Amino acid sequence: MLIVLRKISFYLAVAGIISTVLLVAQMRPNYPVVPPPVAPATKPSPRSIAAAGLVEARNENTRIGVPAPGLLRELKVKVWDHVKAGDTLLALDDRDLRAQLATNIANVAVADATLKQITAKFKRVEKLTAGLVSSEDWQERKDNVDLADAQLQAAKAAVAQTQTLIDRMVVTAPIDGTVLQVNVRLGEYVQPGQSSSSIVLGNTDIFQIRADIDEQLAPRVRPGQTAVGYVKGDSQHPIPLKFVRIEPFIIPKTSLTGATNERVDTRVLQVIFCFDRPADRSIYVGQQMDVYLEEAAGAQ
Repeated sequence: MLIVLRKISFYLAVAGIISTVLLVAQMRPNYPVVPPPVAPATKPSPRSIAAAGLVEARNENTRIGVPAPGLLRELKVKVWDHVKAGDTLLALDDRDLRAQLATNIANVAVADATLKQITAKFKRVEKLTAGLVSSEDWQERKDNVDLADAQLQAAKAAVAQTQTLIDRMVVTAPIDGTVLQVNVRLGEYVQPGQSSSSIVLGNTDIFQIRADIDEQLAPRVRPGQTAVGYVKGDSQHPIPLKFVRIEPFIIPKTSLTGATNERVDTRVLQVIFCFDRPADRSIYVGQQMDVYLEEAAGAQ
């Protein structure tokens, strides 16, 4: 009888476990697989090298900083403005430097008057009959003239230095390009090395793509390879890409795509391509692209 009871208890336990598993399976929500809103781009050929690309302005984006900390006094540009090299972008408050410049100019006037006075005295001594003035006295007066002249030159140098610092308070465009970002406002305190650049410039007549290629695929990359790119969300309009260069330094991957099979410790080889701005659609700096490199001839 005891053996029969043990068998019944065992079968009841197994039945309970099975019932629990079935109940959990039935209660689990069964969400349907939702297709992506836009079909992803597909490889042109099975051996194409896939890469994640980022759109940049021609010759990379130029991040404009400030030479010294200060309050923003003038902001001459806004986003989408086209500027030429040398155009004023912004100006910092320079009132303290201008006050210093006035003091430096006054010092020049004082040094110049002192030099004239000492020089006049020295010339009167030179006209005296020989023997009336000792050589030591003559040399001392001559040294005083040289010292006064050096002080005048130092005062003039201080004026030039202060004027240079004032000129640096006006930041100009180093290149021709389009204003892509303006991250400052009038009256804000800005300083060198802040996290975001004050202004970002770029030449958007021609775009370039910075493609990140997994280091395991790097041996299959060759200079001169052509490629095709697809803007994220548009898999129907391929963009032919022209090879520019290969960056000769493999770096840690920084732009993660969120794929489940992606490793955060991946290192990538960066390859630069360029393409003309399409006339039939808009492409923006910072946009992601799917890039496919054609397999190099003879690559394994």
